[in-house]
Amino acid sequence: MNEHTTTDTPSAPVPAAATPPTELLPVDPGLGAPATEAGPPAYGHAPGTTAPEVPVATQPAAQQQGEEGPRPYVTIVLPCYNEGEHVLREIDRITEAMNASEFTYELLCIDDASTDNTLEVLNDAALRYANIRVMPFRRNGGSGTARRIGTQQAYGEIVVWTDADMTYENERIPELVRILRDDDSYDQVVGARTTEEGTHKWARVPAKWLIRKIAERLSNQKIPDLNSGLRAFRREVSLPYLRLLPPGFSCVTTITLAFLQNQHDIKYVPTSYAKRAGESKFHFLHDAYRYILQVLRMVMYFDPLKVLMPPALWLFVIGVVKGVVDMFRHPFYFPASTVLLVVSGIMIGSLALLADLVVRSREGV
Repeated sequence: MNEHTTTDTPSAPVPAAATPPTELLPVDPGLGAPATEAGPPAYGHAPGTTAPEVPVATQPAAQQQGEEGPRPYVTIVLPCYNEGEHVLREIDRITEAMNASEFTYELLCIDDASTDNTLEVLNDAALRYANIRVMPFRRNGGSGTARRIGTQQAYGEIVVWTDADMTYENERIPELVRILRDDDSYDQVVGARTTEEGTHKWARVPAKWLIRKIAERLSNQKIPDLNSGLRAFRREVSLPYLRLLPPGFSCVTTITLAFLQNQHDIKYVPTSYAKRAGESKFHFLHDAYRYILQVLRMVMYFDPLKVLMPPALWLFVIGVVKGVVDMFRHPFYFPASTVLLVVSGIMIGSLALLADLVVRSREGV
């Protein structure tokens, strides 16, 4: 080989820098698929499907609060479904009250798959208000689902539930929060309505009174307003009970009973209640029936003896008394109705004891 000839050794290729995977915020199953690059994240998935992880709800740059940044003290969860005509007035009222208070806060506006321009109004408001986060749902899940997911995704230590229909005194939200801040003995503050201005007033007033009295009887607690939509509570205390929330209006009843049944004190503050703006989503027969079922379900969940043992004892006592009468009328002859009453009382009583044993042996809530 010629001594002036050199051999060029090809240099090794430089590997391309690995692109770090996009971090997604794991959330509660049921939120739904992440959005594509073309649009904001959306929430909700078809029943029976597995929900993938989704990113945090869209928010302006000033409100991007990761683990390193400061978190607000209060999160106001505002479910919105076809409230486009008046939701901006509600946002103005809430932000004006909170800006005048001493609390840091975020207003988490959840669009529950509205069919009007509600989402457009919320997105526009998010550009003009520094404290708004918008969380759009891809499918309508009901106010209970919106409140559950909103509470799980909340940054604040105190969570406030209210409605976007101009009915509640949302300018008094700082007052409710101050009670929780100043008095550690309360875990929830509820705006107890002093009037009823909802639709079907002639039927709602007696129905709600009856349901409230049933709840008071079963829970041994005085409940001035069982299903008020305006309330503030400690997020950490509420987390174990969120999985119990139904998707519909009775979610507020559920969170009330869950706190009361677990010895979490609730303070009731009298508030006024205005006629709602827009169209009501409340269906009297369907929703009233679900209210009653939810009251019974919640008491059964925490104290089944309250529900099952009274009818069991009544059936058994009536059967025994009837058996004594039958014995005098027809010695040693007991009609089938007498036997059925005694056996039914024993069976329901046994079921009550078994349910109570299950409740006391489970871990957690």
